[in-house]
Amino acid sequence: MTRAYVVPGRVELVGKHVDYAGGRSLTCAIEAALHARAKPLAEPVLRVRDEARRDGVAVALSADARQHGPRWSTYVVSVARRFARDFPDARTGVEVVLRSDLPTSAGLSSSAALVVALGTALVDANGLDTDARWRAAVPDAVARGEYFASLETGAPFGPFAGDAGVGVRGGAQDHVAIVCAEEGMASQFAYLPARLERRVPWPSECALVIGVSGVHATKTGNAREAYNRLSDAMRAGAGGSGASEGPEVVARADQFHQETEVIVPGVASAMRDRDFTTLGALVDRSQALAEKALGNQVPETIHLARSAREGGAIAASAFGAGFGGAVWAMVPRDGANTFVGLWRTAYERAFPSRRAHAQWLVTRPAGPARAVPPG
Repeated sequence: MTRAYVVPGRVELVGKHVDYAGGRSLTCAIEAALHARAKPLAEPVLRVRDEARRDGVAVALSADARQHGPRWSTYVVSVARRFARDFPDARTGVEVVLRSDLPTSAGLSSSAALVVALGTALVDANGLDTDARWRAAVPDAVARGEYFASLETGAPFGPFAGDAGVGVRGGAQDHVAIVCAEEGMASQFAYLPARLERRVPWPSECALVIGVSGVHATKTGNAREAYNRLSDAMRAGAGGSGASEGPEVVARADQFHQETEVIVPGVASAMRDRDFTTLGALVDRSQALAEKALGNQVPETIHLARSAREGGAIAASAFGAGFGGAVWAMVPRDGANTFVGLWRTAYERAFPSRRAHAQWLVTRPAGPARAVPPG
């Protein structure tokens, strides 16, 4: 039986780099998505092919699986290895064919979408939703998102021990956002463990506009080391003792507190109340903390956030891992296309070398990862 899935990207509105230390964030899914077709296999193998690439990956469902093939195979291997170890009796493999209109390496969680698609395909092919062990460990959608995150990050989950994952010490925000999104809503989650705190309607008169800088926000090589340094400093900062810690940890502790206790709940309430002045000011504070405390912004994303506000955006901020990626902006829906034209012109004038790889999306908060009729 062939199954088909739509797995959206996500935008982290506020709550930067706090999920892996037990903070909270405000997220939504978007309309751009990864599309997957999955066919069960008689052999215990995870085969993945992207229609846009010539290469494919075939990985045995084995606790000893090791990386081979193209760089993106890291995610396939991590899923196959962890899934086989956690559920050794699930021996039905899958062949997955992918196509996507989701920009990659842009901070929109294309890697998390891939992991969710592969994990969902394996769960469905092996009928785990009716398996007592799965149901005990993964009782609801939030837990499902958190478990899929553990396939990527290598974090322990419930009765399952951790492993190396893909080598990036991240959290569960992206996978939970993708699995648990609700159309037309921004969702406030807290983490460790992941839990939904509230949903607030996205203002119907506003569009969500995304400017992709063209600077790849990858988590490999030096970028992965920088990301992991942020992650480690965040964990230390969240539980640090203040003045006795180094300056980086103190700054991270302050950023964690402001994002978790002030900015995220404040933005959610301002969005609910249509208090756009407060919303914009709080998002500006989040962006400033990213630039000064996180130090994970590049000139392109700083420019995009500032020029969006100068161009009339209600709020604008970079999001995702940082060191590149994209900026989101909330703008009046009726003027969204005009805004994009001006925003794009300003960016290309400032960074002409990024013109070929920059992208511009006008979207809205979308629904979660879901099965769809095979087309």
